Amino acid sequence: MAVPAWTCGASRPGPARTALIWPGRGSRPGLSARRPAARPTRPLSLLLRPLLLLPLLAAPGASAYSFPQQHTMQHWARRLEQEIDGVMRIFGGVQQLREIYKDNRNLFEVQENEPQKLVEKVAGDIESLLDRKVQALKRLADAAENFQKAHRWQDNIKEEDIVYYDAKADAELDDPESEDVERGSKASTLRLDFVEDSNFKNKVNYSYTAVQIPTDIYKGSTVILNELNWTEALENVFIENRRQDPTLLWQVFGSATGVTRYYPATPWRAPKKIDLYDVRRRPWYIQGASSPKDMVIIVDVSGSVSGLTLKLMKTSVCEMLDTLSDDDYVNVASFNEKAQPVSCFTHLVQANVRNKKVFKEAVQGMVAKGTTGYKAGFEYAFDQLQNSNITRANCNKMIMMFTDGGEDRVQDVFEKYNWPNRTVRVFTFSVGQHNYDVTPLQWMACTNKGYYFEIPSIGAIRINTQEYLDVLGRPMVLAGKEAKQVQWTNVYEDALGLGLVVTGTLPVFNLTQDGPGEKKNQLILGVMGIDVALNDIKRLTPNYTLGANGYVFAIDLNGYVLLHPNLKPQTTNFREPVTLDFLDAELEDENKEEIRRSMIDGNKGHKQIRTLVKSLDERYIDEVMRNYTWVPIRSTNYSLGLVLPPYSTFYLQANLSDQILQVKYFEFLLPSSFESEGHVFIAPREYCKELNASDNNTEFLKNFIDLMEKVTPDSKQCNNFLLHNLILDTGITQQLVERVWRDQDLNTYSLLAVFAATDGGITRVFPNKAAEDWTETPEPFNASFYRRSLDNHGYVFKPPQQDARLRPLELENDTVGILVSTAVELSLGGRTLRPAVVGVKLDLEAWAEKFKVLASNRTHQDQPQKCGPNSHCEMDCEVNNEDLLCVLIDDGGFLVLSNQNHQWDQVGRFFSDVDANLMLALYNNSFYTRKESYDYQAACAPLPPGNLGAAPRGIFVPTIADFLNLAWWTSAAAWSLFQQLLYGLIYHSWFQSDPAEAEGNPEVRESSCVMKQTQYYFGSVNASYNAIIDCGNCSRLFHAQRLTHTNLLFVVAEKPLCSQCEAGRLLQKETHSDGPEQCELVQRPRYRRGPHICFDYNATEDTSDCGRGASFPPSLGVLVSLQLLLLLSLPPRPQPQVHAHRSRRL
Repeated sequence: MAVPAWTCGASRPGPARTALIWPGRGSRPGLSARRPAARPTRPLSLLLRPLLLLPLLAAPGASAYSFPQQHTMQHWARRLEQEIDGVMRIFGGVQQLREIYKDNRNLFEVQENEPQKLVEKVAGDIESLLDRKVQALKRLADAAENFQKAHRWQDNIKEEDIVYYDAKADAELDDPESEDVERGSKASTLRLDFVEDSNFKNKVNYSYTAVQIPTDIYKGSTVILNELNWTEALENVFIENRRQDPTLLWQVFGSATGVTRYYPATPWRAPKKIDLYDVRRRPWYIQGASSPKDMVIIVDVSGSVSGLTLKLMKTSVCEMLDTLSDDDYVNVASFNEKAQPVSCFTHLVQANVRNKKVFKEAVQGMVAKGTTGYKAGFEYAFDQLQNSNITRANCNKMIMMFTDGGEDRVQDVFEKYNWPNRTVRVFTFSVGQHNYDVTPLQWMACTNKGYYFEIPSIGAIRINTQEYLDVLGRPMVLAGKEAKQVQWTNVYEDALGLGLVVTGTLPVFNLTQDGPGEKKNQLILGVMGIDVALNDIKRLTPNYTLGANGYVFAIDLNGYVLLHPNLKPQTTNFREPVTLDFLDAELEDENKEEIRRSMIDGNKGHKQIRTLVKSLDERYIDEVMRNYTWVPIRSTNYSLGLVLPPYSTFYLQANLSDQILQVKYFEFLLPSSFESEGHVFIAPREYCKELNASDNNTEFLKNFIDLMEKVTPDSKQCNNFLLHNLILDTGITQQLVERVWRDQDLNTYSLLAVFAATDGGITRVFPNKAAEDWTETPEPFNASFYRRSLDNHGYVFKPPQQDARLRPLELENDTVGILVSTAVELSLGGRTLRPAVVGVKLDLEAWAEKFKVLASNRTHQDQPQKCGPNSHCEMDCEVNNEDLLCVLIDDGGFLVLSNQNHQWDQVGRFFSDVDANLMLALYNNSFYTRKESYDYQAACAPLPPGNLGAAPRGIFVPTIADFLNLAWWTSAAAWSLFQQLLYGLIYHSWFQSDPAEAEGNPEVRESSCVMKQTQYYFGSVNASYNAIIDCGNCSRLFHAQRLTHTNLLFVVAEKPLCSQCEAGRLLQKETHSDGPEQCELVQRPRYRRGPHICFDYNATEDTSDCGRGASFPPSLGVLVSLQLLLLLSLPPRPQPQVHAHRSRRL
């Protein structure tokens, strides 16, 4: 769609205006071009010397001061095309490099990538890798069930009876004011020594396990001590697993009591403030502990719900949402006399990160009014769950009701919708302090296979919004072996530094009996997990044989990628899994939607498509051909895909059996040869296991040379394919220097450098001094110019990258250059491939002067033709540069060359930042097409803090009713109170935001966010085109034409007389965004499938345990004193603070 040009009106095509005369425009004051003072002016004869490549023809004349005619500008365009082609033919050396490859045909073989075989082999290798982890998981789960069954419960167990390594102990011992130090409870805690392990990227101890216990759980409780007692026996199983499979990474048991025991032992990476990590709230645990869920949350917002009670409900709903994963579906509604959704979602939606964010924001807007109408709330919820016309989990169905109490049991509603089968579980939550009879709420839960919970204060929210999972786990436990199936998670960031991982999970069941001859226990003990680093999976995939633009990817049943070259999350403190959809990892189109659906369905397939791809630097869009091949990975929910460009069907494999030749070519890698042969950058690849990596290529080359003096290219510790290809390409590029570059005078044609880059990992830059200003990455496969040259025919121009927000280029010492590159295509025995890219680096200022000459009316070398009142000639880009704007713009809309000296330092900027009026006209006339997409992996500075969806901040202040409740004293909330009290009295900053600390804390410095990206690429117009930018007295004529065999657009335009039309500005820079409108996206959800198994019903389930309460008469005086102490300890007015970091699961 065309962007309106404000008052300019629509640009319109039309014939060239050959007789338009502007009186007095020949010498407008103040617009004379200026040259940078630091640069000496080259003699004109030197600039014109390269122009001998083409004849200088006189342009046809026209009326005085007229805008150039169309055929004149086409003539200029041909001169530009011929000059570029001539320079590239002489210096690029494409044809000569083809001959060099053919001359060395005996030194390499042409191998074929067979997509189907490749993808099936990789899928099989990944299956074998994961299967080894599955076997270890099963051994652990079986052992855990047997250990717990054999364990004898001890009522009188004490802390000093248990010896274990507390993962948070080191941090607490380093703090002399820690509450555990004061209590003297460290007698039972081991002090361990650790060794650095590169596999774990951490210091570990292989002889012990480590234990992490949430902050709000009292370590000395009988339940926790018994849990620590029987899980200690897992240590030997962990160790044995590692003996059988040394590649195993973190092995973890997450207990239903909140205890995490993991192996090998390593100190916990706790945040600086309160550690809110609780294994039971992690997605991997939730996925393993229950089947998918369809959940409707209904919230009582009648007039009796106000103040603190309403705030507790809002926080409770947000915490409840955090217990859901992407396999679950949810909706949230409020009710009084009527029920209505709190957000724009009118039906169940996937509980992904972005949908949950919408719910959390909407919940904060709930207002209490009216009277309580349970019937309206439950009828709405049942209608939601009965809607079969939408995508949903189709497994566990449940209603979660939050209320302050009521007397209506709405039995008629349950009879109508849920009885007698009771397929929907009902969980009721009594929130706040009140004197209502809770019997009706208990009855609702107990008669509908649910559970009744009480949330009297903020300290009870976390524990009571997650314990419903124990109820959902009952059918799974009762199903026994049938439910013992390993599930693999989404990708997420490991809490202990492994990077991106996936986790295999397996539930652990309680096999004990409730009594002699009584029913089987139906409680889940916890979830066993084993991590697999994505890097370990990537190592099983071919990389360098697929070429720079070929790759392997994998997705799960949600369509989320676990392997993809564009999976690059920018932050490492995620609270949620990394859920990047395949259609967001690439530029979405209908073909990719079909491929994604087929992969999710577990099918095999192959499809060649024409699609759009984004350049590595995210500045350009290319339309390319790609071959997609995919197969399922058996025994998992994953599917594997392979993407290959047609030119990557074949690749070169060096065969350097001649050791003398190996040594000869290797010598051209030595720095001593660089002065005569050009500087060599080698790709920082893993050529050998003992090769030390370095980000400095000079140092990496030195490390490589030092290692090669000790080993041969055929050594078993080295990748022979990589080494042989590297050495072969070293020799081949040296022959290019010998045959072409060494005998040419680069200065004659205003070139700063010539270069060649290869699939083998060599980038040779000539002459050697040019390497000082070489800024491209030494890995060709990660270089934007390399990958774009392979995907485009002809010459690809790449100006230096600039941001309009930064200062302009410094045009000094001839250091600013423009890369021009093209791929070298070989045809060997009917097999076509592109093993290299060659190019030149143009001197920006010299070529800007040359550009003026080429787009001028010169009749011979030294005599420019000056338009005057009696000369009867057209304006040109050299003589009339005060009135005529002439530019070369690349296919992304970035300025490459200009005849305006003051624009030279703006080369590389998006042209709308240079001339917004003209760029808008080019867009409106279809010279450019716009593509918008979203980056869901960006990192942004923290937004202004709020308490939306966050964990409870500050201190929990229990009410008198809390102290009167026996259950409260025996719960984790009581222990949490004393912990928070002690920490709060010592560290006042915990109650109040400390901006300085927040800024310096890497855990809160950045957070994941969504950025909107906009790229432009050439539209459908290929021909020469004249148009007028209609702005009344500010109208401008312009001409635009694509230069053949390049990615350039040649534009000639009148310079603007006024700024009336500059309001229409196209934006290209990345901007912060909330992403697509979620309310619209859920109306057309992307295709997905849930897990293949579902355990939501078992006829033998005992539902009698459905929630009760108890109380005892306390000492009122003591409780009042404690309450007052807590109140006095609070600051007068707590300020909002940055969210405390929640460490990710292992």
